[in-house]
Amino acid sequence: MFKERLFTPGPTQLLPGVQTAMAQPIVHHRTEEFRSIFREVLDGLRYMYNTENDVLCFTASGSGAMEGAVVNLLSPGDKALVVSAGKFGERWTGLCKAFGANTNVLSIPYGQAANPRDVAAELDKHPDTRAVFVQYSESSTGARHDVKALGEIVHRRPKTALVVDAITGLGVMEMPVDEWHLDVVVAGSQKALMLPPGLAFASVSQKAWELIETTRSSKFYFDYRKERKSNAKGESSYTPAITLIVAAREAIRHIRSLGRDQLIANAGLLAEATRGAAKALGLRLFAESSPSDALTAICAPSGVDSGTIVKAFKKEFGATVANGQGEMKGQLFRIAHLGYYDFTDTVALIALLEIILKRLNIPVELGAGVTAAQKVYLARSS
Repeated sequence: MFKERLFTPGPTQLLPGVQTAMAQPIVHHRTEEFRSIFREVLDGLRYMYNTENDVLCFTASGSGAMEGAVVNLLSPGDKALVVSAGKFGERWTGLCKAFGANTNVLSIPYGQAANPRDVAAELDKHPDTRAVFVQYSESSTGARHDVKALGEIVHRRPKTALVVDAITGLGVMEMPVDEWHLDVVVAGSQKALMLPPGLAFASVSQKAWELIETTRSSKFYFDYRKERKSNAKGESSYTPAITLIVAAREAIRHIRSLGRDQLIANAGLLAEATRGAAKALGLRLFAESSPSDALTAICAPSGVDSGTIVKAFKKEFGATVANGQGEMKGQLFRIAHLGYYDFTDTVALIALLEIILKRLNIPVELGAGVTAAQKVYLARSS
């Protein structure tokens, strides 16, 4: 007998209070009762983002807000620079090309992070670039980009916006949006917010709003200006995911009581412990030089398909970890740290990994990974 446990970087484990909130009778979305809830959620999102900017809320996956960023900032033929270092960087490329942008792609090897100087050089070569698109945390590889440095670079260019996919970055790593000059920051509900999938968010700076005012692209559902007007009245432009909004209020209240910084510190602890354990077991991290705290991508031992490890976690222990995506499938597995996870969850999973490796005849010392994780915990909690 075993409990089902979810360790994927999205969706993540649900906060119990969220599950309770979703079981309540539904309310109508054009009432003052709902408007009060929605306003509290929007204010809480500004807290999560650490911003004074508008934060918009859409009923969609995070990709919906990503599409919104493209169609609201770019007219057909406008120049865009995409920093692509994984499957989700490639999603920015696909979106920009789908809506007719003149797309310049700065390709970075999977598992690595962009050098900000290279981004600056591309903008010097193409000064009429209207937007730069990047991930904070590339969840397909476990790497993170230095969006603080990119914010400083793009801030010096008044006609260029920096757009950050922080779907697995929000609530996971430090990200003071206003201080770092991040113009549009996209996130989703099913990550550190401990909610089911179905809500997408976007913070929008004053600089971005000024650029949006001059965009000529066609848009309807993901019209940022229309949604801004609706949100100001405590409403969404179209029927929202009412139950998820109610649940989001519960999640944000929990995070406020815990403290945003504590949520971020917890992810950092679990990430460091997992990285330390992997190294102690002789495993290689896929994103060695610039790892994200949202998840750890671990390379499978030589001669082992990572799918074998993923299946063993599920079949023997009821634990779901993520395989690699696309061309990385079979090469690595990914363990999440964002949201409703604690050290007990993580150290137990490491112990299970040791058993799985032992069954695969990988020469590991039982307890080595757990000991490494324990040392990280003691060092950070002393």
